[in-house]
Amino acid sequence: MSDQIKHECGIALIRLLKPLSYYKEKYGTWRYGLNKLYLLMEKQHNRGQDGAGMVCVKDHLDPGSSYINRIRSIKQNPILDVFDKVNRPLKKAARKGMDVENCDWAYQNYPFAGELYLGHLRYGTFGKNSIDFVHPVMRQNNWKSRNLVLAGNFNLTNTDELFKVLIDLGQHPKAYTDTVTALEKVGHFLDEENQLLFRKYKNEGYNNDDISPLIEENLDIQNILERATKDWDGGYAMAGLIGHGDAFLVRDPLGIRPAFYYHDDEIVVIASERPVIQTVMNVSWEKVKEVAPGDALIIKKNGYVSRQMIRAPHKRSSCSFERIYFSRGSDRDIYRERKELGRLLSSTILETIDYDFENTVFSYIPNTSETAFYGMIEGIREYLTDWKIEKLKEGNGSMTDDDIKRIISLEPKVEKIAIKDVKLRTFIADDASRDDLVAHVYDVTYGVVRNKVDTLVVIDDSIVRGTTLKNSILRILDRLHPKKIIVVSSAPQIRYPDCYGIDMARLDKFIAFNAAIELLKDKGKEDVIEKVYRKCKEQENLSKEEMVNYVREIYRAFTPEEISTKIAELLKPDECESEVEIVYQSIENLHKACPNDTGDWYFTGNYPTPGGNRVVNSSFINYIEGKDERAY
Repeated sequence: MSDQIKHECGIALIRLLKPLSYYKEKYGTWRYGLNKLYLLMEKQHNRGQDGAGMVCVKDHLDPGSSYINRIRSIKQNPILDVFDKVNRPLKKAARKGMDVENCDWAYQNYPFAGELYLGHLRYGTFGKNSIDFVHPVMRQNNWKSRNLVLAGNFNLTNTDELFKVLIDLGQHPKAYTDTVTALEKVGHFLDEENQLLFRKYKNEGYNNDDISPLIEENLDIQNILERATKDWDGGYAMAGLIGHGDAFLVRDPLGIRPAFYYHDDEIVVIASERPVIQTVMNVSWEKVKEVAPGDALIIKKNGYVSRQMIRAPHKRSSCSFERIYFSRGSDRDIYRERKELGRLLSSTILETIDYDFENTVFSYIPNTSETAFYGMIEGIREYLTDWKIEKLKEGNGSMTDDDIKRIISLEPKVEKIAIKDVKLRTFIADDASRDDLVAHVYDVTYGVVRNKVDTLVVIDDSIVRGTTLKNSILRILDRLHPKKIIVVSSAPQIRYPDCYGIDMARLDKFIAFNAAIELLKDKGKEDVIEKVYRKCKEQENLSKEEMVNYVREIYRAFTPEEISTKIAELLKPDECESEVEIVYQSIENLHKACPNDTGDWYFTGNYPTPGGNRVVNSSFINYIEGKDERAY
């Protein structure tokens, strides 16, 4: 993606099912779990660069010892900073002559030698980038079974409702965020479950010393999660640890946010992406399972692993943007789907260039569109194969060798045109300086496009804001002096805000929305804008379940092609000499390429939860009223 979009956080959970001495003997180090956590987090670094954190829980220390230890960071390389801090106590102990490889010494003295690990990578979609917003977050208590640690990849659209529920329960939450709300909601029912079991065992005559182990053994995690998530509206994959050693991951009933797991007799591993687990654990695709929508994976202190239904699953609406861009392309299914997205565009592209292979150069905008590019070229070659067969049949044996050679040698001209400067990309990650420096994110390959002769076709995985396209990519491509530049998006037009985990909450940031608004003005249909605003205001105080997405009416008068033409007009730099055309994927082809992940609200406005309609409603009101704020 050429535009910078902050998106979904990453989760990594590890439960060691054997004593540390087992891993020392088999793998040569008791740090087996800690090392795996580092790899799981590093392999998911694409999912969060605003912050990172990890927690270690030890489940059989004597009272008086710290059994929950956490480190978080918002440094420029937060994963490296976290694990530098994790390693410092060991280095210090080694300098003092301690046997840091001794399992018993490590468990008793080193904060991060334990059975349970939870890591998190944060992309901030809400709140400031301070350490307070970095997961894992903790709710502490003197009773081990009341300690709660949470880390999630989620956004809840109804934080206001849930916040009020907490107030009605008599709580006084310390912040108005969905993170605090989720922590306190789960924590409340964890407290209730503890209290219920305490009364039960007390009435049965057990003394207090005996009751705590009984509570830990019989804590009903399924019941806690069922009650806590009852009113959640949004997308979530929420991982949690409880101080005595239980752990869980719960996923939203629509499957909006992803979660996968692997377990054997040594370890349980949970992560946001399947190929990460495959790589880190060196296991096959089939052995990594998906946590089903609405389910929780529950790991008891005794190592028993179960999947329990927490919320009745709805029609699956997994995020299709995951497939297009956010997830690692090394996943088997995602790689195939991205190739198919490109292949399905090939016929449209051929029509756009009028089948002129002699004067067309094909390329891509690095790096995540590369797979779609392969699919696009594959589809073009499929057409050429059929064309060659027909031409040879037409010759009916009368062709010369030169004629045959000319036909069979015709291939699409493929070149690497744009080259991404990754280091500079990192440097300009902050929005304040990004617009000034964005023109230098990409370099260009000179000498491969013929001046004023060749058409240059470049594919990107998506066009969201179009900022980088206008300020950088089109400018540098125009330096090659092509006759025409065609930018192809493997994703459809992004028209509506997200509220389930991706940082796309404002309508005025979408080039497709701005194009539709400009078209309405061009056609003298400004009254449509006013009518939509009035409808949105009229339902502003309705419950989210009663709201309708009237913003769809902004686009209704225009075909996707008309909007694409306007987008090209808006994005073409004033000094650009080349003709510019933009081609988008169709919704129909998106569903063909990603049949199992139907969450397409960005493109269609079909929000899978009522909270989505409230967000798009608020976002449009904010746009009209000039409010520079989030819609949720």
